[in-house]
Amino acid sequence: MNIKVENLSKKYGNQFSLNNVSFELKAGEIVGLLGPNGAGKSTLMKLLTAYLNPTSGSIFVNDLPLSENIAAIQQQIGYLPEHNPLYTEMYVREYLQFHAAIHQVDATEIEKVIKKVGLIPEIHKKIHQLSKGYRQRVGLAAAVLHNPSILILDEPTTGLDPNQIEEIRQLIKELGKDRIVLFSSHILQEVEAVCDRVIILHKGEILQDFPLNQLRLNDQQMIEVEFDLHIDAPFLKGLPHLIKVENIFDATWELTFNSTEDMRPVLFDFAQQNGLRALKIIRKNKNLAVLFKELTAN
Repeated sequence: MNIKVENLSKKYGNQFSLNNVSFELKAGEIVGLLGPNGAGKSTLMKLLTAYLNPTSGSIFVNDLPLSENIAAIQQQIGYLPEHNPLYTEMYVREYLQFHAAIHQVDATEIEKVIKKVGLIPEIHKKIHQLSKGYRQRVGLAAAVLHNPSILILDEPTTGLDPNQIEEIRQLIKELGKDRIVLFSSHILQEVEAVCDRVIILHKGEILQDFPLNQLRLNDQQMIEVEFDLHIDAPFLKGLPHLIKVENIFDATWELTFNSTEDMRPVLFDFAQQNGLRALKIIRKNKNLAVLFKELTAN
């Protein structure tokens, strides 16, 4: 199973929501889709499900053009949209029975998915009686009920408490072992915990597409240091391996080094040699949140 997106664009009036986007997704990988509000994430997901038609470009699923095989390909897709639409007057099991009938799924699968997503405690209720977190579980259950090869999840953990989030994380990891999972979230720690790869969108274009282990192996390190006296940025330029200097507040600086060496002792020695005291030296990871901020700042 694979999805190929080639030069995909979607335009509303004179404005591009997506502009010439290309990438490929393969079975067995969980891909995080990141971007600020308005970056084009939800538009991309709607295009992949054929809910919207592109202005230009193509989508292929197993080398078949989506535009010519919509019904057949949609049967292979499980989709949880951001604003999870539900028939709230239905009972939980009744709603899943409705979805099972649409997809011609055996009724025994309903009980399996109820257990899998943790709906057993609330199964006797109507959907309007459920908390937001349990409504998310109902939507996720409907998305996976027909055992799709492609799972597209737009903010799947919205409204869940920390324990529920961890349970859904584990479920997504399990589901991602043998299918394509595209997973959008504003919670960057969640993406780091779940995904194998990240695509970062900004203003309708792909800024970065990389495996997360590449970020973890990055040689860059960030250190926050507070001196007892105010200094100017040029004063720090003599530090070895220094590639970026940012003043956070007054005498507190965030310094980025490109080195595998722990630069904290170097900073301590630098302070002493220059008549300063380092009141605080904290090493920060070059994590996804930092990269996201750097890429989408403008």
